[in-house]
Amino acid sequence: MLSVFAILGVIASQIVNRVLDNQRTLAERGDRLAQVQRAMLILQRDIMQLNPRGVRDELGDAREPLMIGADGMIEFTRAGWRNPLQQPRSELQRVGYVIQEETLYRAYWPALDRAPDTEPILQELLPDVTQIEFFAVDVSGNEHSFWPLLGDYADDPNTALAGIALRLDSEPFGAIERLWEVPSL
Repeated sequence: MLSVFAILGVIASQIVNRVLDNQRTLAERGDRLAQVQRAMLILQRDIMQLNPRGVRDELGDAREPLMIGADGMIEFTRAGWRNPLQQPRSELQRVGYVIQEETLYRAYWPALDRAPDTEPILQELLPDVTQIEFFAVDVSGNEHSFWPLLGDYADDPNTALAGIALRLDSEPFGAIERLWEVPSL
C-alpha cells in the first residue's frame, strides 16, 4: 500500500512540474508576443504618418522623404511629432529603423536638416531579431528593395508608392510579415 502512494506521489510531482514548466513557457511567449506587438504598433504609427518632406544630411546633401537601402533598412520623414513643452522645433520628425547586434532600434534625429555633428537618438525596439527587410510596394503590387526608384522607373505612374512591407525573423515566432498602406507622397 505504501508503494502505491509513493508511485502516486512521484506521478503527481511530475505532473505539477510539467504544468509549472508549461506556465513558464506560456508566460515567456506571452511577454515576447507583447514585445513584438509593441514594435509593430510603433512601426505602423510612424509609417502611417509618412510625410513628403525631404531633408538635408550632415553634408548638406538632399535626401528623399523615404529611403530604403541595400541593407534593408528604412529612413523617412513622419508627421505628428508631439511637442507638449512647446519647444522651438518642427512637428515633423526624421526616423529610421536599423538592426544592430540582433536588436531592432528606432532612430530619430532631433532636427530634420542635420548639422555635421547631429547624431541619431536610438531607442531599443525589439531584441532577438535575426533578420529584417523593408520593401517599397508600388501601385502594381511589385516590391522594391531600394527606394526611391531611379531612371525611367521614377517617372512611371505604375511605380508610385502604395505601401511598405516588412519581413522580420524573430525567435520564437519565426517569420513575421506586415504590409502597411502609405499616404501618397
